[in-house]
Amino acid sequence: MLGIHDLWLFVVSGLLLNITPGPDNAYITGRSLQLGWRGGAVAAIGIGCGCLVHVFATAVGLSALLAASSTAFTAVKLIGGAYLCYIGIRMVLARDGASHSEQPAARPVTLRQVFWQGALTNILNPKIALFFLAFLPQFVDVGAPHPSLALLVLGVIFVVNGTLWCLGIAAFAAIAARRMRQSGALMRWINRGIGALFVYLGIRVALMDAR
Repeated sequence: MLGIHDLWLFVVSGLLLNITPGPDNAYITGRSLQLGWRGGAVAAIGIGCGCLVHVFATAVGLSALLAASSTAFTAVKLIGGAYLCYIGIRMVLARDGASHSEQPAARPVTLRQVFWQGALTNILNPKIALFFLAFLPQFVDVGAPHPSLALLVLGVIFVVNGTLWCLGIAAFAAIAARRMRQSGALMRWINRGIGALFVYLGIRVALMDAR
């Protein structure tokens, strides 16, 4: 009715893309090791919400504008890269309050911060916008009566499936991390590892090409 075709192929392709190891899976795993199930779940939901922004942008045509304008693409990727490097460097350089008694203990990361870091990681990545722009229209008929609605439905299906997979990753990592969190030194290195991941992603986003 909406002009969507080969829905089964879309779902299978989406699942295969979601289970491929990548930065999102690494971020969710890191937050689960650091904060447990709630931290990993919030990270997964934040990433999903970030992807929904790109889905809506694709449906209304903003992604096409981003793809056509090299200036807009460059601006978004530099802002996104700078943001990722900023939070990554802060995490890498965070001091351990337990080993420096004269320093106040560093404030633990909140679930709100975890959510927004996950969401902004996706929102500020123009490659994700271009991915949805290239992937979703392949499953919509040229003469679809409501192409924007069809794109929106496909995007929501993709994000929901991806979020369910990410919640599974969060649960698995949280179970494995219960004993790890008893070691303060290990958790410091996990935190620094997450920070290094953000710096890497920031540099990669800033240096990426439009094609």
